[in-house]
Amino acid sequence: MGEAKRRQNALGDKYGQDKQIFSWLPLTQKQLEQAYQMTTKGAWIGIGTLATIWVIIRFIGPAFGWWQLSQ
Repeated sequence: MGEAKRRQNALGDKYGQDKQIFSWLPLTQKQLEQAYQMTTKGAWIGIGTLATIWVIIRFIGPAFGWWQLSQ
């Protein structure tokens, strides 16, 4: 009998299902990994947006004379 067969017999109906991290939290390991990837991607998008806005305000804005509005 192979290891997979023993595991299937031991787990019964739960065989092949994702394991929950905590019994009181209805999230699986796979769902937590997906949430982590999504938040990481969102953070990089935010960093890129911030850098783009900074470049526009810092370098492109004064080239069009927007700096004279504050004088």
